[in-house]
Amino acid sequence: MYSMTTLSPRRSAILTFIRERIAGQGQPPSLAEIAEAFGFASRSVARKHVLALTEAGFIEVNPHQARGIRLLDQPARAELLDIPVLGRVAAGRPMGADAEVHSRLLLDPGMFSRTPDYLLRVQGDSMIEDGILDGDLVAVHREAEARNGQIVVARLDGEVTIKRFQRTAEGVRLLPRNPAYEPILVRDDQDLAIEGVFCGLVRQG
Repeated sequence: MYSMTTLSPRRSAILTFIRERIAGQGQPPSLAEIAEAFGFASRSVARKHVLALTEAGFIEVNPHQARGIRLLDQPARAELLDIPVLGRVAAGRPMGADAEVHSRLLLDPGMFSRTPDYLLRVQGDSMIEDGILDGDLVAVHREAEARNGQIVVARLDGEVTIKRFQRTAEGVRLLPRNPAYEPILVRDDQDLAIEGVFCGLVRQG
């Protein structure tokens, strides 16, 4: 069995979407519903991601049923996590921090690669190629250090953004996952702090 850390953010989001549909409606989504929820051009794109989740051991699929997805790793009566929603994070240009607790959610710990400390609501579209959309809730594990390629919540000169982290010989860059946005090159005179690393996603609605 693979761990959630082996999944891309997009496939982690699709697995979360499947779990939430089963929990909320008592049945899994169809390929068409997955394609619609994630903005895929066709069901074949959704099928590719579902096949990857099947090969990773998270689900199994009955090809003769329209809603033939079944979870394989659903814990028996798992104790839910009580996670605060602290505010917003920019997926675009950095925005001012908003650390007030807006609400709390009870969530299955199996949805996350690591235990999250809090959730932030995404505002903007700079991370769409990683499957992180405007309005999503990103789960964050508090950590002050990051590895190259990790998705991080970073505070830059007091403003907060979510980007991929890259450290090079020239310095730190915060990378968007949308070609419409330029990377943020952190200058030596700027104050950068890593608030935490991405560990999962909750898509509501």
